[in-house]
Amino acid sequence: MPELPEVETTVRGLARVLEGERIDRVRLGRPDMRFPFPEGLVQSLTGARVTALGRRAKYGLLHTDRDTTMIFHLGMSGRWRIDPEVPDRHDHLLLEAGGHRLALNDPRRFGYVDLVDTARLEEWPAFAVMGPEPLGDMLSVDRLRTAIRGRRRAIKLLLLDQRVVAGLGNIYVCEALHRARIDPRKAGGRVYRPALARLVPAIREVLRQSIEDGGSTLRDYARPDGELGYFATRFAVYGREGEACRRSDGGIVRRIVQGGRSTWFCPVCQK
Repeated sequence: MPELPEVETTVRGLARVLEGERIDRVRLGRPDMRFPFPEGLVQSLTGARVTALGRRAKYGLLHTDRDTTMIFHLGMSGRWRIDPEVPDRHDHLLLEAGGHRLALNDPRRFGYVDLVDTARLEEWPAFAVMGPEPLGDMLSVDRLRTAIRGRRRAIKLLLLDQRVVAGLGNIYVCEALHRARIDPRKAGGRVYRPALARLVPAIREVLRQSIEDGGSTLRDYARPDGELGYFATRFAVYGREGEACRRSDGGIVRRIVQGGRSTWFCPVCQK
């Protein structure tokens, strides 16, 4: 599933060709993806000017001069294609703007699109309950400590809870915990300030590095220009079960299952 860095990379790629442009044509390849396309989507976007593109957690945002914002989620296999050479049967939403053709392509159709009033964007149900953005100033050691204080749930699972921190996914939580030397099995309430002081910058570092690298190429993800991200070459623990930890002496990366998700960590350096 595309995670925060992949969505950020996608948004930046779209902004280069869409920002400031008027949308000349909108076409739906089918009536739905995971959910039906919102009523009035075609009419609202056709002729609208794109004022900005943005991101909230793992959602992309396309703002228009009609005071509406199109929200898109890439699901498991979604991606935007810019000026595709040939049509694809999985191109479900097509936009033409600024001399470019853009196609939202999603073979599995777990992605979806919604249309909301920009002024009420933070009231959108998923956004209304989200925690702070991990790359923003709102994520602090104090705020994270307050959110997990007294919690018995494992710190790995708490970080995946979008109400604690918005947008963190499995790859980057595993990598951030390794950088911060924190055992993913430890109860959140027992992760104290010194460890959190390592964790908050580790979260930011791993996300920013991945964005610079263009994301992690896993399964179906590729950037809008078709290029593949290469952050996966930097994984310290994710997907490296049985391999030597690159930091500890004698540590071997283990894989366990937490909350139905795989967790990779080094039991020697993560305490």
